[in-house]
Amino acid sequence: MPDAPDRVATALAHLPDTPGVYLWKDATGTVLYVGKAKRLRPRVRSYFASDHWDNPKTRTMVAQVADLETIVVPTEAHALILEANLIKEHRPRYNVMLRDDKSYPYIKVTLNEPYPRVFVTRKVVSDGGRYFGPYTDVAAMRRALDVVKRIFTVRSCRYDMPREMPERACLDYHIGRCKAPCIGAQSRADYQLMIDEVVTFLDGRPDEVVRRVRSRMEQASEALDFERAAEYRDAIAKLQWLEEPTVVLEVEGGDRDVVGYARDGEDAVVTVLRIRGGKLLARDHRFLEGVEGEADGAVLSMYLASTYLNAPARARELLLPFDFEDRPLFEEALGEAAQLRLPQRGPKRELLDLAEQNARHLLEDFKLAEQETDQRAADPVYELGQVLGLEKLPRSLVCFDNSTAQGKDSVGSIVWFENGRPRRAEYRTMKVKTVDEADGPDDFQSMREVVGRYFRRRLDEQKPLPDLVVIDGGKGQLSAADEALTALGLQTLPLVSLAKREEEVFLRGRSESLKLPRRSPALRLLQQARDEAHRTAVGYNRKRRTMRTVTSELLKIPGVGPMKRRALLTAFGSLQGVKDATVEQIAALDGFSVSSAQKLLHALGVASATPGEPSAASTPVDAPDSTAPSTQDPENAP
Repeated sequence: MPDAPDRVATALAHLPDTPGVYLWKDATGTVLYVGKAKRLRPRVRSYFASDHWDNPKTRTMVAQVADLETIVVPTEAHALILEANLIKEHRPRYNVMLRDDKSYPYIKVTLNEPYPRVFVTRKVVSDGGRYFGPYTDVAAMRRALDVVKRIFTVRSCRYDMPREMPERACLDYHIGRCKAPCIGAQSRADYQLMIDEVVTFLDGRPDEVVRRVRSRMEQASEALDFERAAEYRDAIAKLQWLEEPTVVLEVEGGDRDVVGYARDGEDAVVTVLRIRGGKLLARDHRFLEGVEGEADGAVLSMYLASTYLNAPARARELLLPFDFEDRPLFEEALGEAAQLRLPQRGPKRELLDLAEQNARHLLEDFKLAEQETDQRAADPVYELGQVLGLEKLPRSLVCFDNSTAQGKDSVGSIVWFENGRPRRAEYRTMKVKTVDEADGPDDFQSMREVVGRYFRRRLDEQKPLPDLVVIDGGKGQLSAADEALTALGLQTLPLVSLAKREEEVFLRGRSESLKLPRRSPALRLLQQARDEAHRTAVGYNRKRRTMRTVTSELLKIPGVGPMKRRALLTAFGSLQGVKDATVEQIAALDGFSVSSAQKLLHALGVASATPGEPSAASTPVDAPDSTAPSTQDPENAP
C-alpha cells in the first residue's frame, strides 16, 4: 500500500470534517474520480488505508493519484447533486458512466414565450420551457409530435411574437395547420388554451384533452357555431383513434415512475417505466459502464443523481427495486416532488418485476450486439445472480459430484451450464486417484481432488473459467472445494454448494445457509445442474464397474494379456460384443490368429466356429459395429 504523494499528504492533513465533494487527479491535472462524502476527512483518508484495497479498480486509480481537490457544501444532499454535475462535466475514467448520456431527444414546449412553440431538442436548459422525455424510442417521439401537429394548430415559425409580427400569414394558415396568431387571426388566450391541451396530451392524459374539447364542442353547438363545433368533433375523433396506440398497458391508477435494474460484470442497465394516469406510456433506459467493483446501490444512486434528479418530468411516486445507502439524500433532494417506495408484494411489486424484465432484455440485447455471448441468458440465471449477490451474471456454471459403489470405483463428474442450459461438450468425468479404496470412501478428499485437477487443467490450457462453481453436498464438500480453489489462487471464484436433504444453499464464508423458495427459478436451475452432475457421475461409475468386470473375465483366459484385452474392447466394446464376434473378426486383430480366436471363444463358453461363420451365440442383427468409436480410457480422462 503506497504512501500518499506529497501534495495529497499535505491536503489530507487539513481536510475539513464536513460534507463535500473530492476530486482525485493525476500528474497532468486530469480528474480521475469524483466522489461525495458526509465527512470529507475520514472518507478521503480511507483511500490510503486498507478499506479500499480489495477493489482492483481502486488500487489502480490510487497508484495514479498525484493531487486532490475538495469542495465543501452545506449538506450531504448538496454533495450528491454536485457530484453528479462534476461527473457529467469531467467524465472521470474511474466513475460509473452513462452510455449516450446526451443522445436522447426531448419534446420541448416553450412555455416561457407568449406564443409557445413545440419542437424536438436534445439539450435541456432551465429556461422556463417544459420538456417531455427523454425518448429512447425515437419513433414513438415522432408519432407523438405528429399527433400534436395534426390535431393542434401550433405555430411552426420562429418569430419572437409579439415583438416580431409578419405582414401576411404563411402557408400553414392556408392549409389549416395554423390559425395565424401572428396576424391577429387567433387570440393569445385561445392560443394559450390550445397549448395547455398540448401539454396535457404529452403528459400522457389524452382522455382529459378529449373531455375539454367535448365541452367546448357542446358550447359551440349551443351557440349555433356549427363550423367550430365540427372542428372540435374532428379533433375528438382523432384523439380517440390515437389514444389506444399510445397506451402500452393498463395498470394501477396514478402517476409513478418504476425503476428496473440488471447487471452483468462491468455493464448495467437501468430502465424507467413512465406511468401516467394508470397507463404505461413509455420506457426510458440507460446503459452504464465501469460498474465493476461497485455495489448495486452505488450504481443505482449514480444513475438517479445524474439523470433522474434533473429530469424535467417526474411522477409523484418513484418505485425502486432495492434500498441503497443514499436513499435519504434523494428523499431530501426531491422533497415533496416525489415519494420513494420499495414495494415487496402486490401490483406495485409486479410493476417492478416488469421493469426488471425490461432491463434484463436490454442488457441481453447489448451483450448480443457486443458478441460476448451467442445466446440469451434465461431468467433463472438473473435471479440466481441476484439471490447469491454476484456482481457478474453466472452465465456459465459448473457443478461437481462424486460417486462410489461399495467403497470402490470412486469417480467424479463435472457438468457445464451455459446461460441456464446444459453444454454437454464441456462435460467431464475422471477417476479419483488419491483415495485408497482399502481405507473406504472419502467424499471430502474425492471432492478436493476432482475440483483441484479440473481447474488446474483449465488454467494450464488457458481455458475460460466459469462464473459460478456449484458443489453437490453440504458444508464439508464446500470446504474441501474451497481448499482446492484457494491452493490454485482462485479463492475469489464464486462458490456454493447445494445440500440434498433440505435443498439448502451454502455460500463460501457464510455460516448460515440460504433457503430459497421451492418454486424459485434460481433453485430449480441449481437442482437441474446438481441432478445432471449426479446422473453423469453414476453413469460413469457404472461404466467403470462394467469395464472392471470385463477386464477381469478376459484376463482370466490364458494367453490374453493387457494388450490383447485392450484390442478386444476397442474393437467390440464389451464382453458380449466379443462373444458375438466371429472367429474371422477376432483373428483379424493384432496378436490373434484363427487358432487363438477359436480358443478365446471356447474359453468364453462359445462353441467354436469355422472361419467366416458366426459363432453359436452370435446375433448378427445386434452385433456391434467394429468401426464404432471406442470408449474413453479412464486413465486419459482429465
